[in-house]
Amino acid sequence: MVQAIINIEDHTNRVLNIVKAKFGLKDKSEAINLMVEQYEQEILEPELRPEYVEKLKRIDKQEGIRFKSIADLRKSIENA
Repeated sequence: MVQAIINIEDHTNRVLNIVKAKFGLKDKSEAINLMVEQYEQEILEPELRPEYVEKLKRIDKQEGIRFKSIADLRKSIENA
């Protein structure tokens, strides 16, 4: 475990106290750890969420359009 001395704003301190009380945590370190875990799940790795995996599976099942050349692809894009 790493120990760190950090400077936080008053508002951040109040939010940490609320999180600590809401989840029955012992200290602000646990509140920070909980918030980081939730941030990681929601923001940093959205591709691992089940709904994202389902979306990828749907896209993978779709039939693609085949082009014989780059010129045909460009014509298709221009006409769209």
